[in-house]
Amino acid sequence: MKTKNRNQTATAECNGEQFEFPGFSGRKIEAKFEGGAVSSDGGILHLREIDQKLGLIEAVNKVLRDPRDPLQIIHPQLDLLRQRIYGLALGYEDLNDQNTLRHDPAWQTALNRMDKLGSGPTLCRLENRVKRQAAVDIHKVILDKFIASHRRAPKELILDFDSTDDRVHGNQQGSAYHGYYGDWCFLPLYVFCGEQLLVSYLRPSNKNPARHAWAILSLLVKRLRMAWPQVKIILRADSGFSRWKIYRWCDKNNVHYIVGLAQNPAIKALAAPWMEQAEAEHKRTQEKVRLFCDITYGAQTWDRPRRVITKAEHLEKGSNPRFVVTNLEGDAQYLYDHVYCARGEMENRIKEQQLGLFADRTSCHAWWANQFRLLLSSLAYILIEGIRRLGLAGTPLAHAQVSTIRLKLLKIGAIIIRNTRRIRFLLSESYPYQDLFWQVCRNLQNAFS
Repeated sequence: MKTKNRNQTATAECNGEQFEFPGFSGRKIEAKFEGGAVSSDGGILHLREIDQKLGLIEAVNKVLRDPRDPLQIIHPQLDLLRQRIYGLALGYEDLNDQNTLRHDPAWQTALNRMDKLGSGPTLCRLENRVKRQAAVDIHKVILDKFIASHRRAPKELILDFDSTDDRVHGNQQGSAYHGYYGDWCFLPLYVFCGEQLLVSYLRPSNKNPARHAWAILSLLVKRLRMAWPQVKIILRADSGFSRWKIYRWCDKNNVHYIVGLAQNPAIKALAAPWMEQAEAEHKRTQEKVRLFCDITYGAQTWDRPRRVITKAEHLEKGSNPRFVVTNLEGDAQYLYDHVYCARGEMENRIKEQQLGLFADRTSCHAWWANQFRLLLSSLAYILIEGIRRLGLAGTPLAHAQVSTIRLKLLKIGAIIIRNTRRIRFLLSESYPYQDLFWQVCRNLQNAFS
């Protein structure tokens, strides 16, 4: 069989299992799958190490009930969890990929095995047997690991709440049409503290965007205060979470908040003097003008008025006011620019989840199976975030995205040689980030020494 490339100038010939490509300088170029025990995932050793250091997947395994007959089990649940989570971290979103990867010697080594791993159908059965209590218990593990990641009590924690669209393409349980996103989707709720993930909670999209946020905040505060009684906790969120009952609860429980507030005629009327001043200044200078002030505002349904930071901004296209309700003390512009606007970084973490770790691959029919898939993606994120926070500290990749870390640190060609005494990973000599690889090894060892 012969095929021509786009330029119609060269051919690639297939002779059985050997491929011949256009050569050069009198040399033939041949390709054949006879390289031996070679893996493209040599960096899986980093995932194995951070997982063992954190004890993350082992802790998750302990809270998941395995209903199978112990005498009939070939693939322990712990191995299946690691196989699935490592797969997401390494870029394999489809369970069918595991039908080939289960024979990869690098993967077998990462799971402390010398034989083939679980198949796609076996992993599918794992996903579909998880129920509500398992999701609750896994979140408890995630929060416990977050607390354990601090060697000393933090003085302040900012909890970022945000939701996103998780589009569906079938008849999944709980899916609904969302007018804002213009599609059928779920509306998962995420909570981050800095770059560390605390909550990934799947929700229907036809409910209030702040649904259950108050309850989740209460549970988080209770657990965090149990570990650190004096810690200052700040809720940060956009206007989708602006609910006066949440504010009242925060005021009563010594929790601070800085939350976006949607525009309405009443609040714009209160801010009118500053908006008019910004407009006049813009007309005079023909440049963007931003003025900040505090106003006291309370809707008729609120229990009492509260401080609202107003940004009266005027641009070439017109007025662009913004409002933020808060019980924090301090300069209005500083709180807006340096505290509230910093919540935009959380959106990058959500993108990492969805684009890099396939958190939106919620294609199971059952609701709790999709929640479990979201959590599996979250656990993969926690492993890579652990590598970034501990292993990549002080390196050029200290703030790299998940996809970059995967490409430069995990996807490494390696020959695996196994015998009765040892397993050797012979990594590619042409790998361009060898110094980085060894630096990560040293950093992870020192972080837990």
